[in-house]
Amino acid sequence: MEIIYNVSLMQRKADEWRSAGKKIGFVPTMGFFHEGHLELMRVARKNADVVVASIFVNPIQFGPSEDYNRYPKDIERDKKKAQDVGVDILFIPSVEEMYPDGFQTKVHVEKLTKHLCGLFRPGHFDGVTTVVTKLFNIVKPHVAVFGEKDYQQLLVIKRMVKDLNMDVHIIGVPTVREADGLAMSSRNTYLSPEERKSALCLKKSIDMARDMVKKGESNASIIKKKVEELITSYPFTKIQYISICDPDTLEEISQINDKALIAMAVFVGNARLIDNAILEKVEKGDRI
Repeated sequence: MEIIYNVSLMQRKADEWRSAGKKIGFVPTMGFFHEGHLELMRVARKNADVVVASIFVNPIQFGPSEDYNRYPKDIERDKKKAQDVGVDILFIPSVEEMYPDGFQTKVHVEKLTKHLCGLFRPGHFDGVTTVVTKLFNIVKPHVAVFGEKDYQQLLVIKRMVKDLNMDVHIIGVPTVREADGLAMSSRNTYLSPEERKSALCLKKSIDMARDMVKKGESNASIIKKKVEELITSYPFTKIQYISICDPDTLEEISQINDKALIAMAVFVGNARLIDNAILEKVEKGDRI
């Protein structure tokens, strides 16, 4: 596996691969790899001839009171994990390399960013879309792989790619979970042992909501109230939002007619955790 730190060198390598007819797969990350990241890399490996993963903790997607300066890092560990799953290049640019003096451009997706995390993290998705656009222009991938745990991010990236006619296919990969159901996240390392137990309330509340819908409940307010009650019954929890919304537009819905997205952000101690799932009705005769 090759390590590249320089933007122009990464671009030259991508050009060489493309000239040779190689299909490039790309996994952009902020590092501190867990099994969720590695699954994205495996999917990229299956869908491309060569795989690039990037590590870049992007300062412009963090708010002033967020965890940019303490975001977990372990580059040497990440290098070994990436190599073990067959990554060809690990691209690790510096902030100065990505945002040189005078940088003043941003990419903005309008409607999808006004919901869910976008309501509470102003500017966050502009930071995401700007850095992903830059990374696409640097790595020049044919396919790029993102996790469904960050459902809104995945939707925003797909919209950006479509709207700007970017020649890259976006693949979404289902959320990878710990054995007890907790969605894998680099921020899980912030949790104390007791907080880690409370963090399971996110998945438990999603399972409860799914069960309610399968049993015929379609009133979003009733489901959200039950979810809120369950989460707040656990210590160390503070709900930022619970949303039941249209899976394509992210607009809130009051009634579930066919399917809906349940998405939430919950602080457990100092860790801000997100999770989501599709809620679908089950027709008579189907197994529950």
